[in-house]
Amino acid sequence: MGRAPTVEPVKSVFRMTMLIAIYVLSTWAGTVDNAQAQVNPDISLTCSPTAIEIDVAPGDTRIGTTYCDASNPTLYVEKVNIQITAAGLTYSAPGSITVAAGDTTTFEVVVRGEDQMTEGSRQVTVSARVDQANGAPCPTCTSQTTSLLVVVKQFPMLRVQADEPFKQLRPKVDYIFEFKIYNDGNNRDQFFIAVSNRDDLADSGFQISLPETNTWIESKAPPQKMRVMMRTPKKQGWSDHYYQLDFQATSEHSIRSGGTEMSQTQMVTLYIRGVYLPGFQLIPSLMMLGLAAAFVSKRRSEDYSEETIDITDPPLMPLY
Repeated sequence: MGRAPTVEPVKSVFRMTMLIAIYVLSTWAGTVDNAQAQVNPDISLTCSPTAIEIDVAPGDTRIGTTYCDASNPTLYVEKVNIQITAAGLTYSAPGSITVAAGDTTTFEVVVRGEDQMTEGSRQVTVSARVDQANGAPCPTCTSQTTSLLVVVKQFPMLRVQADEPFKQLRPKVDYIFEFKIYNDGNNRDQFFIAVSNRDDLADSGFQISLPETNTWIESKAPPQKMRVMMRTPKKQGWSDHYYQLDFQATSEHSIRSGGTEMSQTQMVTLYIRGVYLPGFQLIPSLMMLGLAAAFVSKRRSEDYSEETIDITDPPLMPLY
């Protein structure tokens, strides 16, 4: 009795046939892709970073940079045209690059802002288009575009002016000093107000009051006036004294941004005259009147002594 035919050889032949078929199909697909790549020139474009920060304060470079990769997935040597739309910013970038087949070329894009330009963001686009493939023009090639965001950073800057940098006052009088604060930064900012030597003045007998301790000011706007209310010390004595009032304004943005604190101090010199005593101003007047009366009396005495009276007898009449 003969043995039944084995199924295993049949399965092995089937598997081998399928593997050969898959290999042939993959080779054919690769050939199609290569043929298509040769027929259609193309370029891909990516840039990093896509968000560029630039500092525009006085003395800053005002420059931001990104790096772009142009990748050629085809079998052509491609000449690629580069175009930049910079939204009012100046820029530097190559006008064209050459990318070898299956290769990537990196180029630099540099943008520059204006000095002290307003804080904000601007969109910049970078476009790449294949102009030539293996030396032949490509009129049907389209541009590949990537967008960048240029962020103009805020910077703080301020000025403080005193309406009266020098003031002469008497003891125990009330007076209001006014100061002007200018926001020379490139965006709206809040400013904190203080008298930096307030404790020292209080120890000397001054009373200081600030009606407002902060204010918001728009960039490049007219100055904001801030007041300092003062009462001079009440002391007894004859000496005069000089004091100093230090008015300080500080940018809130400089504190919040974590950078160097931006503040400015304006000094006012105070000359406090001798202590006012009741009737004190009358004493010099009485003294002057007394001196004047003594002088007039002395002058009259001298004039009287200079007068002469003739008391000699009249001449005798001759006798006849």
